[in-house]
This record gives sequence, structure tokens and C-alpha cells, in this order.
Amino acid sequence: MLAKLKHKLVGTKEKKRLVSNIFSLGLLQGTSYILPLLTIPYLVRVLGPEYFGLLAFAAAFITYFVLLTDYGFNLSATRQVSIYRDDNNKISEIFSAVMIIKAFLALAGFVFMVVIVFSFEKFSRHWELYVVTYGLVVGQMLFPVWLFQGMERMKYITYLNISAKVFFTVCIFSFVKEQEDYLLVPLLTAMGFIVSGVLSLYVVAKKFDVVFSWQDASVLKSQLAEGWHVFLSSMSISLYTVSTTFILGLFVNNTVVGYFAAADKIVHAVKGLYVPVSQAIYPLVGKKLYEDKEQGLVFIKKVSWVVGAGMFVISGMLFILADPIVVILLGEQYQESIFLLKVMAFLPFIVALGNIFGIQTMLNLGYKKEFSLFIFVAAIAGLLLSLYLTSLYEAVGTSFAVLIVEVFIAVMLGLFVRIKIRNRTL
Repeated sequence: MLAKLKHKLVGTKEKKRLVSNIFSLGLLQGTSYILPLLTIPYLVRVLGPEYFGLLAFAAAFITYFVLLTDYGFNLSATRQVSIYRDDNNKISEIFSAVMIIKAFLALAGFVFMVVIVFSFEKFSRHWELYVVTYGLVVGQMLFPVWLFQGMERMKYITYLNISAKVFFTVCIFSFVKEQEDYLLVPLLTAMGFIVSGVLSLYVVAKKFDVVFSWQDASVLKSQLAEGWHVFLSSMSISLYTVSTTFILGLFVNNTVVGYFAAADKIVHAVKGLYVPVSQAIYPLVGKKLYEDKEQGLVFIKKVSWVVGAGMFVISGMLFILADPIVVILLGEQYQESIFLLKVMAFLPFIVALGNIFGIQTMLNLGYKKEFSLFIFVAAIAGLLLSLYLTSLYEAVGTSFAVLIVEVFIAVMLGLFVRIKIRNRTL
């Protein structure tokens, strides 16, 4: 029985690589989600809802610049690398072009961020916080996770990444002792990302024989065009995800933001359980659809059933156990977060389905424009809904706005894929 199960899971070279990549990505993604989650019970108590909310507001603001720097390469470049993985010259060209563009976008973003911060009193009061938090953008710029995903060789950077982030997480517990130490939180977190990025570049040079070189404008333009629709969809997604915390911060005080941010971080950590699976199967789905569309669709169908069932169970547990989860992780002073967590509990399940319909299926089949259009429409609707509900019901309104938009997106994308399959026009 066990032998049969083992053969099913890792019976072929492709399956072994997929399981290995999911495991490596799971550890890597788990580091990014679980380590911050481990610090939450400590930080919410040391900083209190007000300062915790302030950090969440700053992180939401800086996330716009992370998205700008990522541009869409985490999907567009990953797909290219998966296709040309045996052509070292092409891989070096892709790597060089993407890194050049990301560096330029990070620099331009910093200048823009400084202008905004010093133009508005709400930001300028804590200008140091925004400058320090921008270190997250630098770390994301340096870390070519898309290259490792496309090559399906994540294990090389997993342990180095974990070591760096664990070290700086320990530093948070060691040095953040009172509210006045709040700046150390984004500083140490950013340092973890930057060190991870530097170490990953070392691995790229040593293990992949990738050579960095300046690229012609035509190559840079080609990469920008390749990632444009993904970038638009990513920025659109931020209008109803990242923007919720940002919008809430414009209407209410930092304490209320802290209640929402605490619940949102728990949901975000649970959603992160699916991320390694998504990242691992994306290049594989792309390769399967490229070689045999019918077999690729069969594979997607199998994945959707397994992932859907798993994430539904996990979301259900999050809803049922919301009370003890909040009390244990956040403390009694965060009672306001319990209802918010229950409202958003099924987001991991809904988002996972939307990912399978949209990113795994539509993007890999070339429906970039349609995907971007759906996301853009949902983003505008979500932005308006968030503004309306947040102005009336504050954090509760924000939570319902996020839930409604995610359901709307999953249904839209699912119907599109279903109609295409039924009409055999995929």
C-alpha cells in the first residue's frame, strides 16, 4: 500500500521534481509567512494595536512599490525560463534584462515614494518608517525567485533563505522590547529579505552558470511587453487586496487598522499554504499545455480537485477555530479581530480556486488580455465597494469588501474557463 502510494507521488522523474519543488517552495514560502506569524503574538503585545496598525499601514503603502518592481516577472519571466531552460544564452539574456528593469523600477519607485511621503503630513510624521520599510522592495528586487521557479530548482536557495530570515526574526525578539523600538521591526525584516536576495544571486552565479550583461533596448522592451498584462493584473489585484488596509487607514485611526491587520495577517499566512503549490505547478502546467493541451487540461482538473478540497477544509477550520486562534495568537485585547477573521476565513479556499482558473489556466493558455480585463473590472468594483463599505462600517466593511470581490473574481474566471472548455475553444 505504502509502496503504491510512493509510486503515485514520486514514481517518475517529473513527479519527483514536482514534489521536491513543492517541498522547497513550501519551506521558502513558509519562511516568508510563518516567521512573521510567529512574531505577531509578541509584537501585538509589545507594540499594541496602535503601533501595530501603523506598521501595517506603512507595509501596505510600500507594497505598491514591491508590485511595481516585480512588474509581472514572477509569472512572465518564470514561463520564459521554463521554456528556454536548456538554452543557457537565452536564460542569461532573460535574467539580465529582468534584473536591469527591476533595478530601474526600484530606483524610480524610491524617488516617487520620497516625494509622496514629504508631501503629506500623515506620511511625513513617520518618514523614517517608510524609508526603512522600502528595504523590502530592495530585497524583492535582488531575489530572482522567478528564475528558480522556471528552472524548477528551488532547493538551492531554500535553506539559505530560511537561515537568513530565521536569524533576523530572532533579532526581532532580541531587540524589540518596547513601543519606541517599532522601527526595528521593518528594519530587521528588510535586512532578512536583502540578505536572502544577495545569497540567491550568489547561487545563480555558482550553480546555473548565468552571466549578467547589459542588454539592448529592444530586449528590455520585449521583456516589458511580455510582463505588461501580468503587471496590470497585479496592480489591479492590489486595488482590492493591499489597498484595503491602506484605505482603512485613511478613514480610521491606527488602532482599528491594527485589529484588521492582525486578522488579515492570519488569513494571509493560511493563504500562503497554497502559494508553494501554485509556484511549483505554474511552470509545469505551462510546459504540459505547450506540449499537449489536452493532457495539460487533465492535469489542471486533477490539481483543482485536490487543492479545492484541501483549502476548503483548512478554511473551514479557520472559521470554526477563529476565537481560540485570536486569543492565543493576538491576546484578549484583540477581541475585535475575531469577527473580522470569521468573515475572511474562506478567502484561502476562494483565492486558490481563482488562482487555478486565472493564473494556472488562462495565463498559461495565452489569455493574458482577458485575464487582465477581468481583474481590472473586479479591481475597480472592489475599490469602489471598499471605499463605500469602509466609510460606513470601518474594518467590518473592509473585510466584507475583500470577501465579495474575491468571490466575484473566482466565479468570473471559472465561468470563462468552463465556457471555453465546453465550446472547445481553449
